[in-house]
Amino acid sequence: MLNSLITSKTRINLLLKFFLNPGTKAYLRELAAEFGESTNAIRVELNRLSEAKLLQSTNLGRKVIYRANNKHNLFRDIQSVVRKYVGLDRLVEDVVNRLGSIDAAYVIGDYARGIDSGLIDIVLIGTVDSDELENFVLKTGDLIDRKIRPLVLNNEEFEKLRVRLDIDHALPIWNKAKD
Repeated sequence: MLNSLITSKTRINLLLKFFLNPGTKAYLRELAAEFGESTNAIRVELNRLSEAKLLQSTNLGRKVIYRANNKHNLFRDIQSVVRKYVGLDRLVEDVVNRLGSIDAAYVIGDYARGIDSGLIDIVLIGTVDSDELENFVLKTGDLIDRKIRPLVLNNEEFEKLRVRLDIDHALPIWNKAKD
């Protein structure tokens, strides 16, 4: 869907990168290496998104660091479209409604870094029905055309693995205390 609305693959990659997890920051050469594209192609799209005020930039020495402008009027709308594109909206709905007693859920790995790799690593904290989880992984994965790799932990296990899982840079998709 997004591919037919936005014809620039580079622009789609940048929107995914910055709007999947709005805490993401990156600079030109880093993005060019990650996307396997020329710095010129990346620069053109960064300039367009910056001119539209969708991205903010700050100078850090000789580097210009870019990040999503979460104060832009369209920020939530673009983030919603990007999440729907990768299927996170359906993923959250299924996690909450079908799996059991979930205290929190996080997306880690590539998607948390804004990379649409086709593999979604999800950490679930709580008690989960293993049969439902298996069905969830198969059905939701097929619906969103991505492979889902779940990790279920209780609260104690989660606290022990928090640093290893890099939860500070994860994408929180559900928190029982907040929702």
